[in-house]
Amino acid sequence: MERDLTAGSEGLSDPYVVSYPLIVGVADPDGDLIEVVEFYDCIGGAQWVRRHYAQSPIVISARTVGATTRYVLRAGAAPLHLEGSRFPAGIAGASVKGDEITVTYRGMGGGGVGAAACRAGAGGVLGAECDASGGGKVAGSTIRIPRRERVIIGVDDTDTPEAGATWTLVHNIAKAVADDASVYLSHTIVQLFPVPFRTKNCVACAVEFASTDPDGLVDRFAALLRRHTLSEETGMAVHVGFDPSSLRPYGEAVKRGQVDRAALDAVSGNVGIVLDGRGLIGAVAAIPFYTDFEEALSLWTG
Repeated sequence: MERDLTAGSEGLSDPYVVSYPLIVGVADPDGDLIEVVEFYDCIGGAQWVRRHYAQSPIVISARTVGATTRYVLRAGAAPLHLEGSRFPAGIAGASVKGDEITVTYRGMGGGGVGAAACRAGAGGVLGAECDASGGGKVAGSTIRIPRRERVIIGVDDTDTPEAGATWTLVHNIAKAVADDASVYLSHTIVQLFPVPFRTKNCVACAVEFASTDPDGLVDRFAALLRRHTLSEETGMAVHVGFDPSSLRPYGEAVKRGQVDRAALDAVSGNVGIVLDGRGLIGAVAAIPFYTDFEEALSLWTG
């Protein structure tokens, strides 16, 4: 039977490549730790990759967040002892130089296609060296992507008993300000202790970006927040950096009970304060819970 390669369509321009829509990376100040965030189009391929790439010596952690897979990497290089079915693909190296991050992938068979053409053609890639792949070949690529900074914006108290919802406003602002320089990565709703003066549910929000222009991003976000908030007590805080975990004890305290301004003042040096209403207490508390969805959503009143 003769195959009709154009049946039902005009055919496929590249039937054996699934390019990643976008790959972005953030790094710590010393360039020792790198987080690579891959936006995926094919969920099966992304889950297969996460399972196997996690075995790579330089991979500290691998997890799925929404439509992305995130790899925290230790800068450096390590040989990959690839083996079909058991360890068919991985990340062989990562480094930071100036304003660029370099990542090297290797794989065999279909894993080699993913490691080579699928990533070399990804959105956000500045340049790539790529092997021929397919069939039983071992292949890979080395890609270069912009070095970005993690920007987490915490917001609380934008609504009133009559109108509004903080989580919707924050998400819509985040979408509006996102651009090529500032990629919108995540939105986390954080359940706080239900204080007496809450609107109803007592939640704050944290939105995360990977940005090459943190100042411009924050300015645009703040302008829209000031324009659309319904409350006189709105709080907005910003953490620019790889890891906001220094704020975690404070955030946990705000989830467990009502805290005073003195507790906020003790950690305020770790954030940029943009809007200083009463909601600032919750805004700062939300930041360290970014993408920790189960803990963020838990009501800690037991």
